[in-house]
Amino acid sequence: MGRPLVLIGAGEMAQIAFEYFTCDSDYEVVAFSVEREYLRAPTLCGLPVLAYEDLERVHAPDRAEVFVAVPATGLNRLRTRLFQDARRRGYRCARYVSSRAFVWRNAEIGENCFVFEGNVIQPFVRIGDNCILWSGNHIGHRSVVGDNVFVASHAVVSGYCEIGAGSFVGVNATCNDRVRVAADNVIGAGALIVRDTEPGRVYVGSPARAVPGRSSFDVAF
Repeated sequence: MGRPLVLIGAGEMAQIAFEYFTCDSDYEVVAFSVEREYLRAPTLCGLPVLAYEDLERVHAPDRAEVFVAVPATGLNRLRTRLFQDARRRGYRCARYVSSRAFVWRNAEIGENCFVFEGNVIQPFVRIGDNCILWSGNHIGHRSVVGDNVFVASHAVVSGYCEIGAGSFVGVNATCNDRVRVAADNVIGAGALIVRDTEPGRVYVGSPARAVPGRSSFDVAF
């Protein structure tokens, strides 16, 4: 039997995480957990769905790890809140790195990260806590991905880049070398980032420009 793991969440991301952890890790998923007001069904994927508020009584922090399986909801803020609360309650947060991802030996990946298949993570890269890298991304050498970031599929982050905490990077977006994406940015699908960005903005186009009068906090996921 693998290490016991509780998935926090009961939506599509949680069910995807269940598949990957079950088929490609040394964890054994033993339950799902959601906050009581969102408890809709007693089971999911044949496992119990527990009220998050009662989790310690059933799976204490010294007996199970957790993974917060929530996507970019609210510009990553829901996942961030639950991740921080789980750690405050004493839980260790698991990470998943696909056996079909290429991760160089000195790359660093934080807690509660989920790295899908086909990602290329080059030398000296640092990926913070609570990040999701969907399939097929390139993270270039010495780049830094901040905490609580979501990178959708087939994005290219070139060398010496920084992706600010809380940001969302859309499908097929590209960051040129040495670009700094500020905190809480939304980088639209297919955007080409050629210069540093400003915090809390939405960027679209090629080359990308900030959308006038629009904050990233207004974007619904």
